[in-house]
Amino acid sequence: MSQMLESAQSIIIRTAKSLGLDEKTIERLITPEYIHEINFPVKMDNGEIRLFKGYRIQHNNRLGPYKGGIRFHPDVTKEEVQALATLMTVKCAVAGLPYGGGKGGVVVDPKKLSPSELKRLSQAYARRIARFIGPEIDVPAPDVNTNPQIMKWMVEEYVKSQKSKVKSQKLKATFTGKPVGDGGTLGRTEATGRGGVIILESLLKKIQHHVFSSASPPKGGSPKRLTKKQGLSSFNNITVAIQGFGNVGYYFAKIAQEEGFKVVAVSDSKGALTETTNHKTKIEKSEGLDIPLIMKCKKEKGSLAGCYCSLGVCDTGSGKVITNEELLELPVDILVPAAMENVINRQNMGKIKAKIIVEMANGPVTEEAYDYLTKKGVIIIPDVLANSGGVSVSYLEWYQNMNNERWSEKKVNERLKKIMEKAFGRIWDTAEKKNLPLKQAAFEVAIEKIV
Repeated sequence: MSQMLESAQSIIIRTAKSLGLDEKTIERLITPEYIHEINFPVKMDNGEIRLFKGYRIQHNNRLGPYKGGIRFHPDVTKEEVQALATLMTVKCAVAGLPYGGGKGGVVVDPKKLSPSELKRLSQAYARRIARFIGPEIDVPAPDVNTNPQIMKWMVEEYVKSQKSKVKSQKLKATFTGKPVGDGGTLGRTEATGRGGVIILESLLKKIQHHVFSSASPPKGGSPKRLTKKQGLSSFNNITVAIQGFGNVGYYFAKIAQEEGFKVVAVSDSKGALTETTNHKTKIEKSEGLDIPLIMKCKKEKGSLAGCYCSLGVCDTGSGKVITNEELLELPVDILVPAAMENVINRQNMGKIKAKIIVEMANGPVTEEAYDYLTKKGVIIIPDVLANSGGVSVSYLEWYQNMNNERWSEKKVNERLKKIMEKAFGRIWDTAEKKNLPLKQAAFEVAIEKIV
């Protein structure tokens, strides 16, 4: 069993037992309803026929159609896809969406395929899964190494395979994450990052005064609710470090900056960029990085090195290039791991200085590190809540397709805000009522809905 699957099942089992559920119910919670393993041929540009292995795992549809992305990666395994499908069940329940959990994957390195080979692979996979997906059965979406163009190819292939009288617009709802001109929705690109910022702001409105005062934070449980008088209305002095500058990390950084946070460090796979050379004391005099300018510079240079930009100006001689590992240990208020799993672990958990960790990546904090940091009073916003903005806007895309509607980006963002704030409220109330960390509260909320 993979570490990811073992970890996902472990927390579900622990939570279910704490809720007093019996063994048969727990077994149903961790066991997928369907595991589809497929082998399918694809014609290469040189005329060769290659056989590819793919999966579509449908974990639980108690709350609605299975929902989850499709990833193309050489390291895809059945266990990984099962773990991700399981977590999608939890994530959709946490977000309050009428979906269950599913996930798909193909064992392939898409970077080694030509555009035409990638298209034929996508079409072939869509044909093979067509008989057990549908707008009210299972709704796939993009994931690692898949994108709106691939979703367009897949939905076109799916629609061709259907000989029913269902309207084409509803059939398009079978896949989300499509291009805007082909049934996709405005606001989807930024949705995961935007949702994470909304959740962070919701948390800070509850506990900001307590966490950023000199008082010691509570150990093990949820922070106490504060009155409006105690809470702070501005985020201007709160420093943020973000590991990962892909879609999720970039939009989290950009939107957090727009909301007034001081983003003082960002990183990509090649290294990190920060304003300070002092990693031991709090970064207090920071003006914050200029995130859009840094992205523009990164696109020109290929990496963040030499892309120190602040207050509308880029200065290659300023800033400090550090490692991704060093970024995690910076003396910031908020730490946002938005890249890889297990980056906060036994080796570095004692060096983490942030008061709040926002899990924008899937599983960036190991179980051991989670327990250690929680006991120290660090508040960790779990991935199943923090990064659920993406699937929430996927739901809004599906809803628009099913009802033949087209919404403005403003309306999409307003609906996303309501979904995320409502989800946070349910979890906060459970955490406060039972004196639980947010992660355990999130899983309790989800499991109580699913059973």
